Amino acid sequence: MTPVEPAVLIPVKAFQAAKARLSPNVSAADRAVLARWMAGRVIDAVRPLPTFVACDDDAVAQWAESLGATVLWGPGLGLNGAVDSGVATIAGKGFDEVIISHGDLPLPRSLPTLARRAAVVIVPDRRLDGTNVIARPCAATLPASYGRSSFRHHLDQALASGRQVTVRHDTELSLDLDTIADLTHPMIYPLVSEALAR
Repeated sequence: MTPVEPAVLIPVKAFQAAKARLSPNVSAADRAVLARWMAGRVIDAVRPLPTFVACDDDAVAQWAESLGATVLWGPGLGLNGAVDSGVATIAGKGFDEVIISHGDLPLPRSLPTLARRAAVVIVPDRRLDGTNVIARPCAATLPASYGRSSFRHHLDQALASGRQVTVRHDTELSLDLDTIADLTHPMIYPLVSEALAR
């Protein structure tokens, strides 16, 4: 598979609303800090690729622009709608390939290596339930299907598309931050502790 230089799409929800599943153990202020910190790491990891942040929150939009990302404003679209709209906009700007990454990946450094021309690359989470990253041709008919069992939904769609499909089991990219178990993972905990201590 031939490497390409894709665009990157990162959907980011309002920082104050992020990581709600951590609320029994992590304060709202700390959850916002963590959400901003992780999304910043994702943007830093993909430089200098053209980066687009899909959002519907003014503070997120200002933050994304301050980091050099292009904001794709999509109020009321939800995650799947924001991703589908974002891919269509990116395609309209002349890009052939896109990497779609969640913003809650604390170890995103290998993101830029994922895209392959005309192929689909899917990185599931470590539970093989969610889809942390998907690299795909913009022209492929692969509607976003985030939510429960999204990895299976995205894989089925990719296989049905007739394109070459790779499932990449990446130790770092498979780690996201949704639960207390994620927060205390030995590869994540030292980084989270440092971020919250700043």
